[in-house]
Amino acid sequence: MNLTSETKDRAQIVRVGEARIDASIAIRFKETMRELTQGGDGPVILDLSRVDFIDSSGLGAIVAVMKFLAPARQLQLAALTPNVGRVFHLTRMDSVFPIHSVAPSAGERRGNVH
Repeated sequence: MNLTSETKDRAQIVRVGEARIDASIAIRFKETMRELTQGGDGPVILDLSRVDFIDSSGLGAIVAVMKFLAPARQLQLAALTPNVGRVFHLTRMDSVFPIHSVAPSAGERRGNVH
């Protein structure tokens, strides 16, 4: 699971370095996100710019991350590729998550998990 984390303007930006979030990595994704975001404050922005495919397991994993962050922290999404954007639109999850068209640029490095 290739996730990197950095901090910028009180927000934790987690960049997904995988092309897919699907059933084969959904559990590892949730566990790694829990490790990366533990003990922080402020919003978590999930940069999905490298993700070309997401299935129902991947969508469920992102929702699970949102739930374990709440209510203390908000999960926001950024830089959805067209295919991933369609999944969020068709499932109406685009009304659940704040979605940014681009991901914030690099700030202070916080951690790296592979």
